[in-house]
Amino acid sequence: MAASRYRRFLRLCEEWPVEETKQQRDLGSFLRQKIPDPEACDQMYESLVRIHTNFYKNKYPRLKETTFTGVTVEDCRTVLATDILKQMEDRKKGTWKRLREKFSAKKPEEDLK
Repeated sequence: MAASRYRRFLRLCEEWPVEETKQQRDLGSFLRQKIPDPEACDQMYESLVRIHTNFYKNKYPRLKETTFTGVTVEDCRTVLATDILKQMEDRKKGTWKRLREKFSAKKPEEDLK
C-alpha cells in the first residue's frame, strides 16, 4: 500500500508544472521535497489531484476571468514572480543602505556582527 501511495504521489509531482518565476517558492518544488506521513499523504494526494485537474474550476465555472479588483491571472503571476518580489524588497530599503550595499566590498550582514 505504501509503495503504491509513494508512486502515485511521485507521478503527481512529475506532472505538476514547475513555475520558473517562483524560485524556491514553487508548490511543485515543495511537493517534490516533502513526502508526508502515510495518513496525510492520501489526503494530500486527493486534494492535489483536485487542484491539478482543475476540479473546482470546472465544477464552479467563473463568469469572468478577472477578480473583483479587475486583476487577471497573468497579472497575479507577474506580481508574484520572484524577480518582482526581490525588486520590491530592494525598494523597501532606504537610499543610504542601497548605496552602501552597492559600493561596499563586504556584505551588510558582516557590519552587524
